[in-house]
Amino acid sequence: MDVHRSIGIEVTPERVWPFLVEPDKVLRWYQTLQEFQYTDERRGPGTHVHIKERAVGPMLKLDFEATEWIENRLIAFHMTSGSGVKAYDQRWSLEPAATGCRFSFDEHVELPFGPLGRLLGTVMQRTSEGHVSEMLASLKGLAEA
Repeated sequence: MDVHRSIGIEVTPERVWPFLVEPDKVLRWYQTLQEFQYTDERRGPGTHVHIKERAVGPMLKLDFEATEWIENRLIAFHMTSGSGVKAYDQRWSLEPAATGCRFSFDEHVELPFGPLGRLLGTVMQRTSEGHVSEMLASLKGLAEA
């Protein structure tokens, strides 16, 4: 299952960045997350994050590693372990624009169970896209406030 969404935000990338890296601020716009916490002291590529997420179905408990981290520009996460999904990658990026910036959210999720998992992913796709659209609108409102 792949979700790709973006939204224009009328502030600079520097104003949006804290909403991508400060746990309390991430939780304000990323409504399906119940927990977002760093599990080590480093910030940058190699940083480890633990999340609890409930989007559809049971609570997911997942550990990620930041594979990309360019301040005020992008952050990408790759799942290293967890429950409920086979693979999970996310990439959040900020591009400067004439009226502020453009935020893009890219997500790839593979469910277990082979063909059944692919079928479930197809069914869940629309729900995921709806959640992401709501989250981006929330991020825009918070960053522009």
